[in-house]
Formats: sequence, structure tokens, C-alpha cells
Amino acid sequence: MAVPVYHLKIMDSMMRVFLILLWTANLVQRNVPQAARVQVFPPVNFTLTVSALAQVLLHWKPNPIQEQKNYTIRYDVKILSPVPEEYDTKKTHSIRTAVLHNGFSARIRTLLHHNDLQMRSDWVKEKILPPPGAPETSVTNLSCVTRITISNTVSLHCTWLPGQGAPEDTKYFLFYRYEMYTEECQDYIKDKWNRNTECRFSVTHIDPEEIDNLIVIHINGSSKYAAIKPFQQLFNQNAIEKVNVPRNVTVFLEQNDLLATWEKPISPFPKECFEYEFYLFNLMSGNKQILKISSTNFRLRIDVTNRYSIQIRANHHICCTRGFWSDWSEIIYVGENKLENPIAWILAVLCVSTCCTFLLLAIICKINHVWSKLFPPIPTPSNKFRDPFPNDYERARTCTSETETEFGSFAEDLYCSTLDDSVF
Repeated sequence: MAVPVYHLKIMDSMMRVFLILLWTANLVQRNVPQAARVQVFPPVNFTLTVSALAQVLLHWKPNPIQEQKNYTIRYDVKILSPVPEEYDTKKTHSIRTAVLHNGFSARIRTLLHHNDLQMRSDWVKEKILPPPGAPETSVTNLSCVTRITISNTVSLHCTWLPGQGAPEDTKYFLFYRYEMYTEECQDYIKDKWNRNTECRFSVTHIDPEEIDNLIVIHINGSSKYAAIKPFQQLFNQNAIEKVNVPRNVTVFLEQNDLLATWEKPISPFPKECFEYEFYLFNLMSGNKQILKISSTNFRLRIDVTNRYSIQIRANHHICCTRGFWSDWSEIIYVGENKLENPIAWILAVLCVSTCCTFLLLAIICKINHVWSKLFPPIPTPSNKFRDPFPNDYERARTCTSETETEFGSFAEDLYCSTLDDSVF
């Protein structure tokens, strides 16, 4: 019986697939037994060493009985705490930066690569115990700020709060580390219990041109009554930078447009690395605007019949991590309206109103004789001593009274003068 042609074609296709599978199986089989016969051993002498503030050196050695012929050996490193991290390396050492006040732990294993196959050993684990110290004695609320000075150096200012469980005699001491430089604070500010709560470095080893490097802050302490637990924190140098104020701000009017220009803050970064906030306040209407600007000049259509106050501040933009906004620049006024400040006019109106009120009250008191009622005249004191010349005195008193009544008469004045001569 003849076999159909299409059946022969199907059988031919199946035979080709079978041959391809057989070839692949033979290729894999030549490698698998060889790899299966190789045992992967973990590294030996795995150690963790604190090599600097908040820095750990991980070191290990290849297992001496590990077969290395025709194999590529790498190491799988896994940081367990304080911050989980996993990576692989060809080296037999690794340096990691991490806070250590709560300890540090890691594990490592051998990776054996042969062609597309990868074999793994068991894990080897090590840890660093937390430093001793009573609970709640370490500092809290640690914050730091850096500034770039005119001389292109970096200052550092840190503040913190004492731990709730720290005795009153606790003395805190701050250290900072930048790359390989470590320095202790010499300029502290104290609280009412004479405990250090602030530290200032006018000059540091921090490089203002570096991008996103870490600054390590370490604070330990001492007390007669308790062991003070140390505290560490890592800061990105650009994230805690207080950017300087934009310089040479100039604002003027051109027809109905407001034009403003300025220079970038003091910084080693180019002007493209900054962004700005433009604060415009209408002194008449009280309207406020804050505009985001990425250049060092600005044009805006305004109502020139009003008067405005203008301020500008800066921050990092694209070259590095954003820091703290700078302080606002000094206020600049622009516009034709002479009403400088509505608050000043309100105060002036209040002063005028107050003066008018007091004047009106004074007039009312004068008309109604309030002053004479509140402050009556002082009566003439009576003479309790007996006069040795009562008759002559009465005559003189009568004459004086008449003189006061008729002080226009010359004759009576002359008469009284003669009488006085006769009496005294």
C-alpha cells in the first residue's frame, strides 16, 4: 500500500525536530555532569570591621578547597541591617557606609559560573552588635545645615535635643566625617542644664563641588549616672545645603512690563543648576504671586499705576539633590503709586482720629465747667493768730478791698497809700 506524500512530509518534519532535540540534550549532558560533580564551598574568614565613623569593612577569603579551573567565581553579598541591600562582586572585600548605633549584620556566599550555569554555596553570616548605652539617652531630632561661604568653603551647623532618659549632667559630643576626614566640634551652644545642644563649624573639609556625597554625623555622650548611647545619622551634602541668596537683583519698568535680572547665588555650580521663586506683591490690592523661574531674568506685564514689592529666592534644580530654599532677597519696590504701605496710612488715620477725639472732649469739658468741678480752687487759709492792731488792720483791709474794686481811681489809691503809712 502506497504511503501518501503528505504523510512522508510530516514524518520528515518530526525527524528533524527529534534530531534537533537529541543534539541539544547531548550538548547539555556534556556540561551538566561536569558541573554536577563540582561542589561549591562558601567563603572563609568572613569578618566585619568598623573602619571609620559609620563605615564597615567586609572582608573574606575564597575557600581554599574550591575548584576554580574553567569557572568564574563571584560573591553574593547581602546586607541585612540596618538597611537591606544585595549586590555581587569579584573582590574579596567591600566597604559600606551605614549608621551603626543599632548594629550591623550581613551574609555572603560563593557564586560559581560556568557557561550559562550558576551554582551557589551556603550563606556565611556575621554581625556587629549595637554599642552599649541606656535606652532613650541618645540625642533626638538631629538636624544639620551647610552653607557655602564667599571663600568657597562650607560651614556646618547642627542642632539636637537631649534624650528623654538622659541625666541632667549628660555632656554630648559631636563628630562629623566627610570621606576620610573626621573632626570633633569645638564650638557648642548649651541649654539651661549646661548640656550641648548645638554645634557650629565655620570651616569644614566638605567639598562644595562634590555632588550627593554623604556627611556622617556621630554624637556620643557621657554621664556619671548612666551610659549614654551614641547616635549616628547620614546626610546628603546637597540635600542639607542652605542655598545662598541671589545676588545683584535689579528691577525696573519698561512701558507696561516689569523687568527683573539677577545673578546666581554664591556656588561652584553653574547658573543652569538653579531655579528661582519670584514673589510679587501688589501693595494696593494685596494680591500675591509666586512664580517659578529657571533663568536669571524675567519679564511680566503689570499695571504700572499700582506699586509692587518684589523678592527672589533660589534652590538647586537639576545638577544635584534639591537643598533648602535660600532666604528671600531684600525687598525692592517698583511702580508709580505713592501709597507705600496701607498699614502706614491706617496708623496715620488712627492717630488723627485719636487727636480729634481728645480735642472734642476738651471743648466739651470747657463748656460744661467740668475742669472746675473736678479741680475746685483751693480755699484761702484762715488766720488763727490774733492781730495786735485789729482796728488799723480792718481799716487797711477795707481800703485794700475798695482798691481792688475801684482800681481805676487815682484819688483812692493815693488815700490808701497815706493810710498805709499811718498804720505801719
